Amino acid sequence: MTGTLDEPDALYGLVAETIEYPESREWVIFNMRPEAMFSDGTPVTADDVVFSFEVLRDKGAPTYKVLFKDFATVEALDSHRVKFTFKKDGALRELPMTAAGLPIFSKTYYATRDFAESTLEPPVGSGAYLLETADPGRSVTYKRRDDYWAKDLNVNVGSNNFDRLSVTYYADYTTAFEGFKAGTYMFREEYLSALWGTAYDFPAIQKGWVKQETLPDGRPAGTQGWFYNLRRPIFADARVRQAIGMAFNFEWSNESLFYGLYTRTDSFWENSPMQAEGMPSEAELALLEPLKAHLPPEVFTEAAFVPEVADPKNASDRKSLRRAGKLLEEAGWAVGSDGLRRNAKGEVLRIEFLNDSPSFERIVNPYVENLKRLGVDVVATRVDPAEAEEREKKFDFDITTRRYAMSFTPGIELRGIFGSEAADAEGSSNIMGVKNPAVDALIKVIEDAKTREDLDVAVKALDRVLRAMHIWVPQWYKPSHNIAYFDMYERPYTDNAPMNGMGEASIWWFNPEKEAALKAAGAIR
Repeated sequence: MTGTLDEPDALYGLVAETIEYPESREWVIFNMRPEAMFSDGTPVTADDVVFSFEVLRDKGAPTYKVLFKDFATVEALDSHRVKFTFKKDGALRELPMTAAGLPIFSKTYYATRDFAESTLEPPVGSGAYLLETADPGRSVTYKRRDDYWAKDLNVNVGSNNFDRLSVTYYADYTTAFEGFKAGTYMFREEYLSALWGTAYDFPAIQKGWVKQETLPDGRPAGTQGWFYNLRRPIFADARVRQAIGMAFNFEWSNESLFYGLYTRTDSFWENSPMQAEGMPSEAELALLEPLKAHLPPEVFTEAAFVPEVADPKNASDRKSLRRAGKLLEEAGWAVGSDGLRRNAKGEVLRIEFLNDSPSFERIVNPYVENLKRLGVDVVATRVDPAEAEEREKKFDFDITTRRYAMSFTPGIELRGIFGSEAADAEGSSNIMGVKNPAVDALIKVIEDAKTREDLDVAVKALDRVLRAMHIWVPQWYKPSHNIAYFDMYERPYTDNAPMNGMGEASIWWFNPEKEAALKAAGAIR
């Protein structure tokens, strides 16, 4: 099944023509469309669905093992009818939707290929596009299938409008911007505030060839920050983690580096009704009280944690640093004669920031300098994206930057991000290594929520707990899309993007007359 851009909780049949399930949701049967075909002309069958489940469980990313924990059996009832049966104590509200979102691979195709091995051979798929060309490290191009079996389904009408979709890769963010200015590619969402604030005055903008827009973003803002590796002994004390966070002066960064375009993030569900605020409500307390033994006392005695506001005029706010230093001393890290902090064993408080982005250095470096003023032996190590990915996969880091896109309707995916089972699974999304029975229990409550009200309360409780644990240094967010594109595209909306995204690669379309005008003007090749 598939979703839409304007309905956060709805799914519509794609390969599935109809579904059957009981009120308890202990199982679900998908009756598959016989016309569904892979790109090699073979039918999509129930055996392919069973194969896909098994190969993802056995050879897929570690997240799938966590995701499929509550799946009891998956069986082909006939060639186009497949049944998923779930464990009775599983997350039954969400499991049918999890099954509905399972990607389907061709069992026949992988009979002669190892699913776990990487390859440059274009795979067989059942979607609207085929992988046409791939130039490793440079670009990838997808070609729309003329024989796509689902092109006339209601859920697809008005989408998949481009004959080809090409993505160009750059090793450096600034170089990528220069490529856009030169017309090497046609659409760009700008994530660097310095460029958006100062660099969008190039000739193509001045001549009207490139349109520049800001569109509201109605999604939860996501969870972006510097995340601690809690497996490291130096981060065992929450006071140390909180003190390190206090050394980041967001207000100065926003004014001096970001041109005032951002707002400080403080919640894991920022920009949504699921964000915890103030003291816990009675409904939250009903969930939190039984878990009290596993929770920081501040969950019950203080308002939901919000990073303190620092001096925007001074990168090294002395008041913030003094408070951070006091926390470090309380945690047993005293400043020695050489200016470095050591614990009772004489061990130096030493941390490394892992960074794979040259454009991030201007943000990290002032933060590093503040930590050095605190007596922390700190270094920011820049590596290429491949090394950063490998080190994060193996949990070989102290602090790294990560952004999690949070759902309007959180559920099973939270196990992979914050659940204990995923904490020690190499390559999992729980890069922090969160292992807490209270967190696991709240995730279970979220999975089992029967109403939106119950769900919101449970998510607020989890948000409150995670913030009190100081597992990250929250960064910033912007509830809008900053986009620029050569004026050859049109879209079915004007000021407000759909709730789940802009849909630039799906529901936008191409105007050949506008493209011809741009070519005649010499704007593009």
